[in-house]
Amino acid sequence: MDESHTAPNEEPQPAGEPAPGVRDRLAALIEVLLCSGFPTQIALGATLMAAGLQPFDEAGHLSMRYVLAVSLADTALIVGLVWVFLRQHGERPLEVVAGRRPWMGEAWVALPVLLAVVAAVVAVLAAIRAWAPWLDTVARSPFEDLAAGRSGALALGLVAVLAGGLREEVQRAFVLHRFDRYLGGGRLGLVLFSVAFGAGHAIQGWDVAIATGVMGAIWGAVYLARRSALAPMLSHALFNGGEVFRYTLFGL
Repeated sequence: MDESHTAPNEEPQPAGEPAPGVRDRLAALIEVLLCSGFPTQIALGATLMAAGLQPFDEAGHLSMRYVLAVSLADTALIVGLVWVFLRQHGERPLEVVAGRRPWMGEAWVALPVLLAVVAAVVAVLAAIRAWAPWLDTVARSPFEDLAAGRSGALALGLVAVLAGGLREEVQRAFVLHRFDRYLGGGRLGLVLFSVAFGAGHAIQGWDVAIATGVMGAIWGAVYLARRSALAPMLSHALFNGGEVFRYTLFGL
């Protein structure tokens, strides 16, 4: 009797397919790094700055034009890279990202996921302010000023939904999928990518970075459990949209 088994929440190796070799693992690592968001955003930022579009205005505030350009261009670039890398391996991008579950069912799953994310953020930020207030390193989020006025709120909302709800969840699904197949398992990928995801939001303060890392871990765990990024996408988009709404109405 074959007593081998697959760890929970990890994608089984297809029957008859040999274990990945060093070359496969190295290629997967390069793909993960390229789709992590850091190389593409650095390259796009440098290109825009060379073209004369600066990230901050003379008052030191984030430039909406810069944020919009980088976010939308990076969304297209990351989604394109994920599609190319998956197709190169003979995989179906839609199946890897969206899974095989009914889309309407995943939309309903997004609601409890959203509630879990909100509860986690509230709990983490409350704990930090009670026991580690020095982690609150930014008095005011640089994105709050971008939400001023109707046009600013709409533009920031677009960024929040596309760059957050779409790009970051496609990105997360791809990274976890690659870890599952080639780089030590989905759980390892979940931990590493959640840390990187949080660190990427340090511009908003280390308290927010930690809370964001926890949010990323929740969304990633949902993907690993369901093999679909649809519920994380929708809950992420709703959460980000709520943040923009909060900035616009209350300035909190």
